Amino acid sequence: MTNWQDWLAIRAPVPLSLFFMKTNVTIRRAVPGDGEALALIGAASFLESYAGVVDGAGIIRHCAMKHAPAVYEAALADPAQSLWLAEMAPGSAPVGYLHLAPPDLPVKAAPGDIEIKRIYVLSRLHGMRLGRQLMETAVEHARARGHANLLLGVYKGNERALAFYGRMGFEALGERQFDVGGSVYCDWIMGRAV
Repeated sequence: MTNWQDWLAIRAPVPLSLFFMKTNVTIRRAVPGDGEALALIGAASFLESYAGVVDGAGIIRHCAMKHAPAVYEAALADPAQSLWLAEMAPGSAPVGYLHLAPPDLPVKAAPGDIEIKRIYVLSRLHGMRLGRQLMETAVEHARARGHANLLLGVYKGNERALAFYGRMGFEALGERQFDVGGSVYCDWIMGRAV
């Protein structure tokens, strides 16, 4: 390895092999029948993000309740909710998703507000602009539907997500308590104009 490869291997936000690999990820609107793929990426991303932070049994309970295929199929059947699935070729493996829904947050929401329930991306793809693409999808959808603001909740200890949302123009609006498997954690409620 040359010196620049050593430097890059230490500092790259993704594994060196992925840095040089062209990723073939597409984003498409999720449809009924995508519940299993959404559940898989939801549970995998939650585990990646919170292992070592949240009790393992709590993660398992949370994922069984919040990331079950039936939960996603119900969201897909609800016309007030919208989901997109990021898939990697070849093979269309699920690697991320976006979920928008009417606000369910402890802040005063205006009639034109919409909540980003989740933007999840597998950690090996962090730094590859997939999160930004999903956020752009959220903004485009919100604008097309006449929404005024995007809202979201994010764990206060998730520094990577907080930095990402800050770069995307979100600001803290309030706080909430969030139960994960019987333990309570603190989230920031954040928002930005569309």
